[in-house]
Amino acid sequence: MQTESFTIVTQAQFAQQYREYLEANGILDTAYRLQKQPDGTVALPVLYSKLSQHHLLNLCNSVALGSTCTITKIKNPILSKKSSVKSCHKQMQEELSELVKHAGVSWTHQLKHDLPRVWKRHGDMIILNESAFQADIWKTLEPGLWLVVANVLGAKRIAKAGRVSADGFRTPKVTLLLGNDAWVHHIDNGIRYTFDVTKCMFSSGNITEKLRVSSFDCTGEVVVDLYAGIGYFTLPFLMHAGAAFVHACEWNPHAVAALLKNLELNKVLHRCKVHKGDNRQLSLRNLADRVNLGLIPSSEEGWPVACQLLREDKGGIFHIHHNISLYGENRNAHFDRQNFDSSSSKAQQQYLTAELPASSIERSGSSSDSTTPTFTSSLKKDANEESIYNLRWKGPGNQSKIEKGVFTYPEWQAWAETVALRIKCLLETLHAKPWWTNILHLEHVKSYAPHVDHVVLDLECRPCDVNL
Repeated sequence: MQTESFTIVTQAQFAQQYREYLEANGILDTAYRLQKQPDGTVALPVLYSKLSQHHLLNLCNSVALGSTCTITKIKNPILSKKSSVKSCHKQMQEELSELVKHAGVSWTHQLKHDLPRVWKRHGDMIILNESAFQADIWKTLEPGLWLVVANVLGAKRIAKAGRVSADGFRTPKVTLLLGNDAWVHHIDNGIRYTFDVTKCMFSSGNITEKLRVSSFDCTGEVVVDLYAGIGYFTLPFLMHAGAAFVHACEWNPHAVAALLKNLELNKVLHRCKVHKGDNRQLSLRNLADRVNLGLIPSSEEGWPVACQLLREDKGGIFHIHHNISLYGENRNAHFDRQNFDSSSSKAQQQYLTAELPASSIERSGSSSDSTTPTFTSSLKKDANEESIYNLRWKGPGNQSKIEKGVFTYPEWQAWAETVALRIKCLLETLHAKPWWTNILHLEHVKSYAPHVDHVVLDLECRPCDVNL
């Protein structure tokens, strides 16, 4: 039996903004998943009865300027995790209650509560959460228990996740419960991944950011991915964004092994060089048009390396990942922008260049001209807000006016502006000449609990003497 769902189709780079708007207005149909279309667009399932022309106009004219949206029907849409879990959970409860009763044990509310409600799927493997199957009775029912679970969930192998190790590699603690091989295959946005689930992590929660990266135009560019992992962003840059060459840096040997396999699987190994080890020891210099810093909770240790990698003649773009805390006590823990603008104090200058190696500072000699503009922002600001960014210089003879609008949270703005200043100062100290930085975009990837947001800052960095 065929099913159909109404969807709004838009370009991949606007999918997250559309999703947030549709969710906030109760229009997103959460029974189905977002689906990537063959032409690269994304289809968002909607409740057609709640959709109006007003919403469509808002999406194109306010929510995501420059986007296009069309309404279309999709046949046999893919159920969302929530919808599919409901039916699987019910079947699992029925079959496991029979298994428990057959062993002479009463089925209790505690055992029902012990069943998993969420899980991850990688090919024919299901990875259960740490909190599932905690009662002692389950141990006595192995391996039959896992055969039942695998059958209900349509899998051949079952594993159980634990806490991520604090070993610098973020090694997952995953135990294989059914099956002998921990290597899995996963297809994400048309890209094939393979990795050992007991040695490497796969971040499925970053799908919107991977789609956004895939929508970039990196034709002819050299990209450096400072925290490549198994290729989460390296592969989208190569396969969808059209990067000419990518330098992928990774220090986890198990992730490096998976990355090399993934480059081969997707036939792009000839356009990528993998650099094993600590990226702070990287010998590369002056070659990148774009640097991806995809490490959370903070990629700050990689900022000096990124500055050294950026092309000295014309600069480029950084994509800086960070987890921002929204707790009130952290609101003032940022660089004092106003004081920097009025008097570039020695203490603040030292703070801004704290991560640069001493050799780089010695090489650069004195700091750059203090009259150089700090940074600009292409992001929108509130017209009623008194701000020095209502009119800001990007460089000599190039004025950049800020449009009306606002950051979502003041913490986001404070962090973005602080990073823009610090990167600018790092570049000027490194190269001994004026640079400007421009906040192009701040992307919200996801939230952890209610007070921590994973964001990505797109920061343009150019020497002031460059003519683009």
